[in-house]
Amino acid sequence: MNWETDSTAATASEGAMGRNGKICILFVDDSATIRRSAETMLAGQGCEIVTAENGFEALSKISRHQPDLIFVDIMMPRLDGYQTTAIIKNNVEYQDTPVIMLTSKDGLFDKARGRVVGSDLYLTKPFTRDELLTAVEQHAA
Repeated sequence: MNWETDSTAATASEGAMGRNGKICILFVDDSATIRRSAETMLAGQGCEIVTAENGFEALSKISRHQPDLIFVDIMMPRLDGYQTTAIIKNNVEYQDTPVIMLTSKDGLFDKARGRVVGSDLYLTKPFTRDELLTAVEQHAA
């Protein structure tokens, strides 16, 4: 099941690793500053970075880019990180794609809620370059 039905949608065989040998990472955050920072940190490591500023945009880009790893901010307008992650994990095509939640909230309840919707890891903002790279190493296909 794809969220996008137009001809720009990538097929599974055109996945990121197959297209160019790089790990494709989707980074979803409503803060342009955080998206740019993450893009700079990860692109320097040879990753292909795709960004989205909200959950709806992310769902479209997942179909198109077939990311190997997804970082999702929790606090976003319209479709928050919990909802976005639940939609991704409930889709058979993408349920095995690791999703790492990002937030400034580090409470036990928040982490538990992230696990319930299917997140693979929970990073607290502000995150360091090393934390981001370690998460990629541990969870990228």
